Amino acid sequence: MADYNQDSITQDVLEAFGKTPDLRLRQLMSALVRHVHAFAREVDLKPEEWLAGMKFLEATGQISTDKRPEFILLSDTIGLSMMVVALAQARACGESKGATEATEATVEGPFYWAGAPELALGADIAEGVLGEPTLYMGRVTDVRGEPLAGALLDIWSGDGNGKYDVQLSSEPTMGARGRFHTDAQGRYWFWSIRPAYYPIPDDGPVGEMMRATDRSIFRPGHIHLQVSAPGHVTLTTQLFVGGSPYIDADAVFGKRDSLVVDFETHAPGRAVDGREMRVPYHSASFDVRLAPVPA
Repeated sequence: MADYNQDSITQDVLEAFGKTPDLRLRQLMSALVRHVHAFAREVDLKPEEWLAGMKFLEATGQISTDKRPEFILLSDTIGLSMMVVALAQARACGESKGATEATEATVEGPFYWAGAPELALGADIAEGVLGEPTLYMGRVTDVRGEPLAGALLDIWSGDGNGKYDVQLSSEPTMGARGRFHTDAQGRYWFWSIRPAYYPIPDDGPVGEMMRATDRSIFRPGHIHLQVSAPGHVTLTTQLFVGGSPYIDADAVFGKRDSLVVDFETHAPGRAVDGREMRVPYHSASFDVRLAPVPA
C-alpha cells in the first residue's frame, strides 16, 4: 500500500506523471514537480504560506480580463517572460544561421490588442492621443541588410501620461495603434507620440507583491513593435526612449541596450516626410533586422 510522506511524495508524484503520453508534457510536468517540491523543502513551506500563495493566484485570476491579463503582468514582473523571450532567441540563434544579427526581442507586455487598423505609410496613429508628436522611421531588412518589401509592423504604445487605451475606459477605443507595410525599399515611417515612463497596473495582486517586496513599479518610456515578413521569424520588441527615467530599472526587465533610441527634438517646420509641423516635435530612427525561419 502507498504511504505518502515527505520522503517519498516527490518520487510518487513523478511516477504518476511518468505515463503521460506526450513526451514534452511529461518533461514539463516532471520538472515542475521536482522544482516545486524542492522549493517547499528549501524554505520549509508553512501551511499558511502555501494558502496565501494559492489565494494570491486565485486573486490574480479573478482580476484578469482580455484587456487586463494579470497573469502576464505577474510573469513579466518576476522576469519569467523575459527569460522565455531570451531562451527563444538563443534557440533561434542556434538553429538559424545569421539569427545573431537579428534585432533583439523583448517582452510583449499585457496590452497588445489584435486588429489595429492598417494604415498608409506616414499616417498618424496618435490623433486625439495626449503626447508630443514624434516621427518614427527606419527600414526592415534581413540579417544581411537586404530590404524586406511589404513587411508588416504592428505598433502600439501608451499616451503621453503612460496610459494605454485599454486603461482609459471599460469600453475602450483604439488609440496609438496601427499597422503598416514597408515600401519596396523596406522603409517605414509613421507618426505617433513620444512615449512616457509609467507605472505598471498596481491595483491588483501584482501591485501588492511589488509593494511588499519594495520593488519599483515603473517602466521607462517605450513603444511596441511586432514585425513580420514571409520566410522570417516574427519579432516582438520595443524601442526605449534614451534618457527616460527608469531606463535602468525596468519593472518587467524588458529593456535591452540595443533597443535604446535617441529621440531628436525639432523646432516647428517641415518634417523630413513633408509634413508641416506648427509645434515642436521629435523624431526617432531604428532599423529592424529579421532572422530567417530555420530550415
